[in-house]
Amino acid sequence: MAVSRRAAAYARFSSDMQREESIDAQVRAIREFADRNGYTLVKIYADRGISGTTDQRPEFQNMIQDAMDGRFQAVIVHKLDRFARDRALSAIYRRELTNSGVELISVLEKFNDGPESILL
Repeated sequence: MAVSRRAAAYARFSSDMQREESIDAQVRAIREFADRNGYTLVKIYADRGISGTTDQRPEFQNMIQDAMDGRFQAVIVHKLDRFARDRALSAIYRRELTNSGVELISVLEKFNDGPESILL
């Protein structure tokens, strides 16, 4: 029997154009992905009304700290822009996750951990 890997979900919306339902839709897609791919969601982190161009997001910072503490092996996002919109921040935090043995997974986008992918 395959062992389920522990994962966290991260969802975010940033503006008046998006609403709480945006978080619900992201989490629903992440749950479905996790179920199909053998992940057990151990925690859901969600920042509401905060831009992805900053790392001053309380739930994001909690997720990064929990990843560094080894609480899960993967972070699943709906799309990479939910993780970060600033490329430099994205690269920095993806490196922190990688260094902690945590994989970043996007439900809608496929990528690997090579340097080209980090730049994207």
